[in-house]
Amino acid sequence: MNHGDQNHDSRWNEHQWEAHLNDIEEKSAQLRQFITSDPVGSAPRWLHLINESESVSEAVDTFIEEEMLLDEAYFPDEDEDEIDDLDDELDEDEFLFDAPLDEDEMDEAEDAGDEWKALSDDYSVGPSGSMDQLLVYSDARDMTIRAMTWAKTLPKQMPIIPVHEFIDQCLLMSAKLAGGYTFGYEESYIGANIAYTKKGLEAANDALRNLQILKKSGLFDPQEYASMHAQLFEVRNTIGIFVQELRENSHFGIE
Repeated sequence: MNHGDQNHDSRWNEHQWEAHLNDIEEKSAQLRQFITSDPVGSAPRWLHLINESESVSEAVDTFIEEEMLLDEAYFPDEDEDEIDDLDDELDEDEFLFDAPLDEDEMDEAEDAGDEWKALSDDYSVGPSGSMDQLLVYSDARDMTIRAMTWAKTLPKQMPIIPVHEFIDQCLLMSAKLAGGYTFGYEESYIGANIAYTKKGLEAANDALRNLQILKKSGLFDPQEYASMHAQLFEVRNTIGIFVQELRENSHFGIE
């Protein structure tokens, strides 16, 4: 995504970005429904992607690209009045950047900022970085590929809603992490990264709940279920930790 020409206030925090992303999702709901089902709604988008792709990994990447393009369509040239209205709706007491720091806190912040910039190498910041090097994303993508590989073995017409919801949430988990990565770690846009990552965490939690529902479905070998549950549980926890790390360092940014 190219976010350089946006009119958003550079000091938007995660709450403002989250409200904006919710608005985007509401506006694009009909378009999302169009591309995620067939004309008669008999099969989910992920199943079509598997049938149309050479591999499950390609199907996952195609879904992620589609989600990012949908979101990107709603970012450029936002109306200034609409953004001002959004600012007025939010409680300024919740802003991450409003509280001033005293001299000692400024020194601590500078030291912590240096640590954050060093740590950011692990997050693939900079021209040489890539999304695939971001561990939290690659782990989520691996989990999504595993889930879709399992689902591909099921009977084609199996009408089990929790299966579809489980796969959809795994896909969204990866797509939201990818969306957050595109905003990077600069102070101007790290709030958007946090908001997207939180949506990835929400999707991971939903996927975990649907997987637990499927435990009694008879679709899993007990060992396979235990292994997949452990993997998704670990991915969910890693995303949660990543959210906290982004929050803790959100006011440092990367130059």
